[in-house]
Amino acid sequence: MKKTTSKASRMEKVTKTSKGTASTNLSRRKFIVGSAAVAGGGLAIGFQFPFGINPAKAQSNGHAYTEVNAWVVIKPDETCAIRIARSEMGQGTLTGLAQLVAEELECNWKNVTTESPTPGQSLARKRVWGEMGTGGSRGIRTSEDYVRRGGAAARIMLLQAAADGWKVPVSEVTVSDGVITHAASKRMTTYGKVAAAAGKLPAPDPKSITLKDPKSWKIAGKPMKRLDTAEKLNGDLVYAIDLKLPGMMCAAIKDCPVFGGKLVSYDEATVAHRPGVRRVVRVNDTTVAVVADTWWHAKTALDALPIVWNEGPNASRTSAMIADQLKEGLTASSAYAHRREGDALKAIGGAAKKIEAVYSTPFLAHATMEPMNCTVKVTADRAEVWVPTQNGEAALAALSEESGLPLEKCEVYKHPLGGGFGRRGGAQDYVRQATAIAKQFPGVPIKLIWSREEDMTHDFYRPISQCRLAAGLDDSGRLVALHVRVSGQSINAFLNSPAAKDGNDDRQLQGWYEKPGDAQLGYTVPNLLIEYAMRNTHVPVGPWRGVNTNQNAVYMECFMDEVAHAAGADPLEFRRALMKDHPKHLAVLNAVAEKAGWGTPLPAGVHRGIAQFMGYGSYSAAVAEVSVSDQGKLKIHRMVLALNCGHAVNPDQIAAQVEGSVAYGLAATLYGECTVDKGRMVEQNFDSYQIMRIDEMPKVETVIVPTYDFWGGVGEPTICVVAPSVLNAIYAATGKPVRDLPLKNVKLV
Repeated sequence: MKKTTSKASRMEKVTKTSKGTASTNLSRRKFIVGSAAVAGGGLAIGFQFPFGINPAKAQSNGHAYTEVNAWVVIKPDETCAIRIARSEMGQGTLTGLAQLVAEELECNWKNVTTESPTPGQSLARKRVWGEMGTGGSRGIRTSEDYVRRGGAAARIMLLQAAADGWKVPVSEVTVSDGVITHAASKRMTTYGKVAAAAGKLPAPDPKSITLKDPKSWKIAGKPMKRLDTAEKLNGDLVYAIDLKLPGMMCAAIKDCPVFGGKLVSYDEATVAHRPGVRRVVRVNDTTVAVVADTWWHAKTALDALPIVWNEGPNASRTSAMIADQLKEGLTASSAYAHRREGDALKAIGGAAKKIEAVYSTPFLAHATMEPMNCTVKVTADRAEVWVPTQNGEAALAALSEESGLPLEKCEVYKHPLGGGFGRRGGAQDYVRQATAIAKQFPGVPIKLIWSREEDMTHDFYRPISQCRLAAGLDDSGRLVALHVRVSGQSINAFLNSPAAKDGNDDRQLQGWYEKPGDAQLGYTVPNLLIEYAMRNTHVPVGPWRGVNTNQNAVYMECFMDEVAHAAGADPLEFRRALMKDHPKHLAVLNAVAEKAGWGTPLPAGVHRGIAQFMGYGSYSAAVAEVSVSDQGKLKIHRMVLALNCGHAVNPDQIAAQVEGSVAYGLAATLYGECTVDKGRMVEQNFDSYQIMRIDEMPKVETVIVPTYDFWGGVGEPTICVVAPSVLNAIYAATGKPVRDLPLKNVKLV
């Protein structure tokens, strides 16, 4: 066991027909297929390994350097530029993937830098870098094998080039930190000196490459410093929202405030003579924009623009109506039975003790620090976008479709993201909008920036849901049956309807799967029934960091405490009795209990709560320590979290990700809620959608429990255990279970 304490869309749905776009050899539809269906927007299309390709020549400060293969470029000064296809949004994927490549490359980590290939470059080279989607905590775990093989292949080619130059068998040549040695003749050289020759050699068969045993890693698996920190601190890093291009104009945008409504008209003459205004633009059937010389001129003119909306049939919808819709689903006569083992209803009916509860969780916004934005330039034969996106290929497809130009005449320049959390994945609505505007200003770069209000009220929200649970205990307090019914909105129904046919949407039951691998339920119950009643609303939904494990963990883990209480059992011991068939779940539960000192005395008034869950291929558990004052004021003192993600590529980054999960999860637990009135979202900015303040952040301790036998995610898994561990600690403190979020609406005493 390794312990660390860290340093301190609304998208227009993909249509079935092209919008009069030019034909291309590669269908845009096929190119983007599945992007919106996967958490965070990852594609699932096959690709060729980056081997057997012609090396490319490039220039750096007037000097030529050589691409050894698609992943590795060696420069004359011994710099090893490692190409990273995934998006960096603060999670550390850039550094982690570079570590994996560098480990197999055997270069000097001090010489490592990174480059980002564009989706257009990848497409031109038969998608040599594979899919570029970054979401679902898959940035490392779904690309680790081929990026490591890319690094190993480059090492093999560099060693062979040195051996050929010395006319010795390659088996006599070794390398360490990028220095190649032939011990018998005491000759030495460096990667930079043989790179040109290596780039001319045939690439080895990737299947013939034996990768290193992770237990022997020297670069990967170590707490290397992040490669992107310095330029964030010194201001060199250019986020897309800060981009400046010659001749650029700025656009501010407004969409119909009610989802499903339409734009009727606007009075351009009212704002046409305001400072800097160039034009008012109809973007699509629901959206209008003002283009000006600065964004502030565009935004203030837009605020003054008289607009007539047809708010449509949803203009009377409210949160109360949506709650009633979900409540009906909890007792409806029919629902999709995701798991049916034994006869749970019969067993509960005949049980010695029966426990029931209904829980609810609200819509949540992503609230990224950097609101949606991008810059687009369109000419007669070229379309380019500078964009913070989690899915460069989805952005490329959206740009191509909206501009009417074939994919090969489009390009995407990815910028680091000022927050993603799933919002910038498959949903590329802001790219489509900016492209539609830029088409009306040929050859002029148009930077579109959403206001915070637009960002908050036109999100793809985390789905709202309610859950009814019932359990049966026998005379000895053993759990003999469990029935779960979720009623709520489906992400797939909105973004990927074929995956939610007839209401059969397994995705909404994430964390309760039977099979191991991604999000398995960690308990064995003799009689089990898990159901889903799809109840969709007019509010668009999409992936939100952790997606459905967050809601489902609250339902399962808080109810598990209620059942343990009814059985007169310690919550930890009650869980352990149900986890004998789930050793990895049990291991993280035991690890977090040990680290937190479960069962040991606490200061007066402080109480503990525990939870465990699985998501994104990783096993998580948490213990929260809280106090509740006589006036009902909650203080969260300490949180301990355990994670088994299989292989731990960078322990410091894992600890940082866990801390981020706690901050994001606690903000949602304490305050997060998006409500509906008159068909529109009520919360428009941080004055009404509160984010947790730094003085509310508890001490966070991370326990990494690697088993080195699988690749799991890191960015999302631990969020799901944050809320239930806190709620269970509140239950221990007050004797009353908390069944509804956020806590700002709950009286604790």
